[in-house]
Amino acid sequence: MIDTHCHLDASRFDQDRSEVLARAWAAGLHGILVPGVGPENWEPLREMSRGEPRLQIGLGIHPQMLPHLPPEEDEVHLERLDALLGLGGAIAVGECGLDGPSAAGAPMERQVAVLRRHLELARKHGLPVLMHCFRAHPALIELLKHEPLPEAGILMHSYGGGVDLARFYIQKGCHFSFAGPVTWAEARKPLDALRVIPPERLMVETDAPDQAPTPHRGQRSEPGYLPRIIEGMARVLGEPVEVLAQRTTENARRFFREAFPTPSL
Repeated sequence: MIDTHCHLDASRFDQDRSEVLARAWAAGLHGILVPGVGPENWEPLREMSRGEPRLQIGLGIHPQMLPHLPPEEDEVHLERLDALLGLGGAIAVGECGLDGPSAAGAPMERQVAVLRRHLELARKHGLPVLMHCFRAHPALIELLKHEPLPEAGILMHSYGGGVDLARFYIQKGCHFSFAGPVTWAEARKPLDALRVIPPERLMVETDAPDQAPTPHRGQRSEPGYLPRIIEGMARVLGEPVEVLAQRTTENARRFFREAFPTPSL
């Protein structure tokens, strides 16, 4: 199993990060992708992944970070991101995207401009994009109608939109990852969307430390909870857990170009 989105560098893991990882490996995970969210954590992430091939990273600017960054420095940060991506070590661009609630501090026009540059960098460096979109799907759809998509693809992280939105993203060639909310009792839209997504485009994540699955909802999430999410998805799809776990793992390996090591038998 591969957790395609886990903020392992979050401060909520500072006290027991090694134990969290030990539990993840014991739960059967073979890899964890840690997305970068802003310039301050790019170098620490690069250091975190050195020497541990099961930990891979993405580098990007999360839209929720933009209100805390001076807009006049956007291009400076993006040029630095370009340089770091050129050094290798990152297997994806992101987390990046659009965030409706953040528009008060970072207008959607600015968010779109920064995201467009992330897409340019993904095309330049031949990397997939880890896409965040929360309450901003109309703006993202408009952008993707006109912007060339990276050949390496887009992964819709923690997808929570409905079926109609999913069909647009499917038509554009996007892949989808689901997190803890698919196990929540009131979940509806993501479950409906899950049923229409092509099997070869499906992945799984924890988004830890957020969005913990049932029965851990309301607590800190961690990568070792990934099997719970796969179990929830399997119930919705009517598939054996082992089959879905294998498929989502194979999909992640293929999407990220075999960046994660194959476990020894």
